[in-house]
Amino acid sequence: MALDQSFVGRTYPPTTPYEVGREKIREFAEAIGDANSAYTDIEAAKALGHSDVIAPPTFVFAITFKAAGAVIEDPQLGLDYSRVVHGDQKFAYTRPVRAGDRLSVTSTIEAIKSLAGNDILDIRGEVHDASGEHVVTAWTKLVSRAPEGA
Repeated sequence: MALDQSFVGRTYPPTTPYEVGREKIREFAEAIGDANSAYTDIEAAKALGHSDVIAPPTFVFAITFKAAGAVIEDPQLGLDYSRVVHGDQKFAYTRPVRAGDRLSVTSTIEAIKSLAGNDILDIRGEVHDASGEHVVTAWTKLVSRAPEGA
């Protein structure tokens, strides 16, 4: 069953703030194999003009994808998550994520399309810090595969 087009434009409430920690940034940088010293060394980050260590660009995926859970789990939308694959991810930064940031995400359904029986769901996550400053916008594309034989 195709997803309901009337959900396009629906916005979900902001998430509880996520506090970005230095250790989480370091662990993430190690996990992706990025040795950039701005991710682990405060002095190196300060030499680049930052107030603290910064996070790799894809760090916010964990925060924005968790926020997209409000969309994914919305029973009225009717998404069968067992059929979903991650189609694409994009980020547009206003500034880097820094240790100490308290980030909240507001998710909006930007588009719903059906192609060859597959539903394609585009979710935009607007990430703001505790002062309300925009930090990054993340776009997540999810593909809900058509049922077998459809």
